[in-house]
Amino acid sequence: MLVSTAYFPPILHYAWLFQSKNTLVEQFETFPKQTYRNRCVILSANGLQSLSVPVIKPYGNKTITRDIQISYKEPWQQLHWRSIKTAYNSSPFLLYYQDEMAEFFSKKHPFLLDLNEAIIQLINSLMEWDINVKRTETFVFPNKLSVQEDKRFLLSPKDAHPLGLSRYIQVFSDQYPFFENLSILDLIFNLGPEAESYLVEI
Repeated sequence: MLVSTAYFPPILHYAWLFQSKNTLVEQFETFPKQTYRNRCVILSANGLQSLSVPVIKPYGNKTITRDIQISYKEPWQQLHWRSIKTAYNSSPFLLYYQDEMAEFFSKKHPFLLDLNEAIIQLINSLMEWDINVKRTETFVFPNKLSVQEDKRFLLSPKDAHPLGLSRYIQVFSDQYPFFENLSILDLIFNLGPEAESYLVEI
């Protein structure tokens, strides 16, 4: 299976990782704007909230994903962790995972791919999962794989068409309707160990 890199990926993306025994992350694509590659969506008291990692494109709009660097001019790590902790403070499982999460947000990764791979390792540690991904060795042209194999372009923050994912109780369920396919963080903090069964059933 071929996927894009992703920052705290949406739930469906993570289900693909969970269910696939051989996952490749595309690293030679020209880095596109406004995707999950450097952003995630959580549910806060004010509704949906997008958290974006500021990036540096050393070669402008022709920069490939492998070369995308992370900017630390602004304290985005502190802001992201504060937003996540505030949003999920009343969730059932934040307390169990927050120490490792806080430590994660204190580390600085120079490249976006390194950051996103570290996220997978973090979640493996938190959830006792065994998800492994490898990077592509060359660019894979879209016509080389089937739709079932090539998932790089199937999910976008700009495309909110319904996916039909099963409902679960979210923080602020008394204020908002169910929002599907949020960041994997939403599933983990709300379901804890049961998140694994949810991903398997997608």
